[in-house]
This record gives sequence, structure tokens and C-alpha cells, in this order.
Amino acid sequence: MAKDYSTVMQVSKTSNDVYTAINNVSLWWTENFEGNSKKLNDEFTVTFGETFIKLKVIELVNNYKVVWEVTDCFKHFLKNKKEWVGTKICFDIVNEENKTAKLTFTHFGLSSPLECYDVCCDAWNGYLQGSLKNLIETGKGTPDKKV
Repeated sequence: MAKDYSTVMQVSKTSNDVYTAINNVSLWWTENFEGNSKKLNDEFTVTFGETFIKLKVIELVNNYKVVWEVTDCFKHFLKNKKEWVGTKICFDIVNEENKTAKLTFTHFGLSSPLECYDVCCDAWNGYLQGSLKNLIETGKGTPDKKV
């Protein structure tokens, strides 16, 4: 069985810059965002066409950690449309030297043999290494556009 999906990125910004960017979900993941994502117990929904994901902020450590739990979802392209329910999405941030920060992203529960493992890992790579990294470093992400 494969491990939970995880990726690491280093950015030439502070942990506060990284933390702030993560919590601005609509600026890097999707503009199709409802709810709040900045305080403990906040709940929000992101939508991608027919697919939606409902999340709850279950852990926040200012500038160091963000954890979301998937409380509901509908992934229209999967046999098990609720495959992500109960999984946890975790952002761990570490300050390093010279105003650089290291972000370790882990989606606990997103592992092989889940049906969406490959597709979802590819999508996360794009959102994290592309859009989120750009938002942190340049102030401009490339989230899915509002429909």
C-alpha cells in the first residue's frame, strides 16, 4: 500500500507568508469557495464543476500548521463519490535560514489503492507546486476560476 500523498516545497518567504497564503484558499485552490477557512472550527466548501469538498479547520498553529478534515464530498467521476470523507489535509511550515520557509503538505488518507489516488496527486501537485507556490512568492496564484 502506498503512503499518504505528501509533497515538500521551499520558498523564499517567511512562515507567516506561507501560513497567510494557505488560509486564503480562494486565491490558490479555487475561486468557487464558500464559508471561512481562517479560524479553528471554520467550515468551508470548494467546488469544481459537479465535484464539491466540504472541509473543517481542525487545527491551527499560527505560522506553523493548518489541518483540515474533509467532512463531506461528492467526487462525480469516482465510483465511491465520498472517497475523501474522513481524510485530513495537513500543512506543516518550518522557518529556515535567510527568510526561507519549508512547507510539507500531506493528505492523510489519500493513498493507493484509492480510485482517485493518481488523478488527485496530479491535481494537488499543480495546485501546490504551481498556484500556492506562486501566491506565496509573487502574491498571485492561479486558482480555478469562479463559475
